[in-house]
Amino acid sequence: MKNEINDLVNQVEQQLNPNIMSDDELQGIVGKEIDDAIDYIDNTISPVRAEATEYYRGQPFGDEEDGRSQVVSMDVRDTVQAILPSLMRIFHGTDRTVEYAPQGPEDVQAAEQATDYANFIINRDNNGFLAMHSAFKDALIRKVGVLKCWWDDQTTIDVYNYTGLDDNALAALAADPDAMITVQASMPFGEPMIDPVTGMQMPMPMVHDVRVEYTRPDGRVKLEAVPPEELLISREAKSIEEADYVAHRRIVTVSELVAMGYDYDDVSSMSSAYDDMNTNVERYTRNPALTNEMNERNDPAMKKVLYVENYIRVDYDGDGIAELRKICTAGDGNKILNNEPIDMAPFATFCPDPEPHDFFGISVADTVMDIQRIKSVIMRNTLDSLAMSIHPRVAVTEGMVNLDDVMNTEVGSIIRQRQAGQVQPLSMPFVGREAFPVLQYMDQVKEARTGISKASQGLDANVLQSTTASAVAATVSAAQQHIELIARIFAETGMKRLYQIVLHLITTHQDAPRMVRLLNKFVPIDPRAWNSKMDVSINVALGRGTDTERMMMLRQIGEMQKDAMKTMGPQNPLTDVTKLSNTLKSMTELAGFKDTSQFWSNPAEFRPPPKQEKPDVNEMLIQVQIQDIQADIQKKAAQLQLDREKMQMEDDRKRDELEAELFVKAEEMKAKYGAQLNVEQIRSDLAINREVLKAQADVIKEGARED
Repeated sequence: MKNEINDLVNQVEQQLNPNIMSDDELQGIVGKEIDDAIDYIDNTISPVRAEATEYYRGQPFGDEEDGRSQVVSMDVRDTVQAILPSLMRIFHGTDRTVEYAPQGPEDVQAAEQATDYANFIINRDNNGFLAMHSAFKDALIRKVGVLKCWWDDQTTIDVYNYTGLDDNALAALAADPDAMITVQASMPFGEPMIDPVTGMQMPMPMVHDVRVEYTRPDGRVKLEAVPPEELLISREAKSIEEADYVAHRRIVTVSELVAMGYDYDDVSSMSSAYDDMNTNVERYTRNPALTNEMNERNDPAMKKVLYVENYIRVDYDGDGIAELRKICTAGDGNKILNNEPIDMAPFATFCPDPEPHDFFGISVADTVMDIQRIKSVIMRNTLDSLAMSIHPRVAVTEGMVNLDDVMNTEVGSIIRQRQAGQVQPLSMPFVGREAFPVLQYMDQVKEARTGISKASQGLDANVLQSTTASAVAATVSAAQQHIELIARIFAETGMKRLYQIVLHLITTHQDAPRMVRLLNKFVPIDPRAWNSKMDVSINVALGRGTDTERMMMLRQIGEMQKDAMKTMGPQNPLTDVTKLSNTLKSMTELAGFKDTSQFWSNPAEFRPPPKQEKPDVNEMLIQVQIQDIQADIQKKAAQLQLDREKMQMEDDRKRDELEAELFVKAEEMKAKYGAQLNVEQIRSDLAINREVLKAQADVIKEGARED
């Protein structure tokens, strides 16, 4: 879709601006740049880097002789492996080696958040450790290491299957605009029901089995280490930023091109077109198994095509000013598949020893390869001399000795001879002792070039035992200066540009906030409001001492800050709690803990508890009196309630006695006079009188309450 939009934009531009360069002219310019860059890389740079790769792997030199020692010294590998761990610790330790610097007070918070987000993208969204490890190793061995960083408009598709959903649940799913629902099956549920009002049969409820597919666009910044031979650059280039032409060539399948958005019919005709990569010696030195290219699948979609992303400065619009454009070509004919303007090439390069005014510098392997060759020759001759002194050659009289017995090297074997003295050993003295000082001298030369030695690595026990602590520290510091210089060059070149690319990508392409976890907190990140022109600051310093020395210095700074706060108070012109917190956090980071929030809180977020004011004595006395009055009122109310209950019980008792006496009198009169009294009528009259008296009492109480 994106490629179709770019083609449409180019067609509209050509219609509106007649000065726009034609496709044929543009293809000719791009093709010429590609051919020249391929000739430069494949015939000039790649053979040298391929040789460095062979030295790193300790492969034979090609002049070995049968029956002689073929040992190869591994100085290139040993030196690279000694430097690489320190570089990885510097850039993936606890310190912020690279961070964004605000251009104004309004950018302070955004710069800090942008630094944390960029580190999250490099190390969490991508495997930044392995990518940088590959780029650093390429730089130390093959002159230049390359990291490619670009925006990937990927789309995630999640599919869910639900069964037994009722109508309401199905309606809730359908309300989501991102959900594409496919009903697999529907069936009635329950018994038919009759509407009590109309008397008609109601629709039966249904249950559904559905398939729900969610399609969510999810663009991300991608990072990968590019094989050195895949990077093309013009001969005159001094850097990626100033290069008129730089490109990434690689072999892809037709299926990958179709996934990028290109038309299948356009790219299928270019299959099996990657002859230029077949002649690159560096590619096959790194992986000799690639020489067999005849086992391709008989599948048109898996056919391989040479695909080149060209970043070239060209006056495409005819205004007299060359602009940077991304032009994608494929096949041996360099057919243009995509053409669009771009702000910056997505490459960050690393070189341990850059040459002024040139793109390709000197690698560590270049400085050690001759030493490895010399030491290998010396070691071979030493071993040959040792072998000849242990197993000397034998002189025999022809025809007087059984040659098969002489050539049998089995220990204790018999040599048959016709006359004594016909076999004489040719004693060869061992001369390897004279070669040992030469080997030591070559190690000293290597140490002077690279700064890497056993003493600097803490491996030479004899040197460390017989040397003062100051001398050992000076030796270690000298080796660290070589590594720190390489680290500083990496930071000022590749790392600085990498962070610039990341900032440009997220501020340009991320169009919605993203919830990520930074510093043990989930925060929404919206880079659209950030300043995309923020500077990149480097924190890799030279001569800053070892970690132990820095820890001791930070501890002394912390003690001085405490003394200043104790002497002049928490608020003083020298320091405060925030600066002391920074010192403690730096010590914690130097100890190897990245998340300092586990140990120290941010003083700016501290909120002291509200102070409890001391109550007034008069107020306390008033409160006590109020409580006494309330208690007395409650006591009197309880007593009144008790008296009322007693009066009610007494009244009930008298009423019961009266009723009992009434029944007795009625029985006496009936027995004495034969008269029948209406007891129920008398009881009703008494109840009425009681209600009247009660009403009168309530009226009296209400009047008393109003008074």
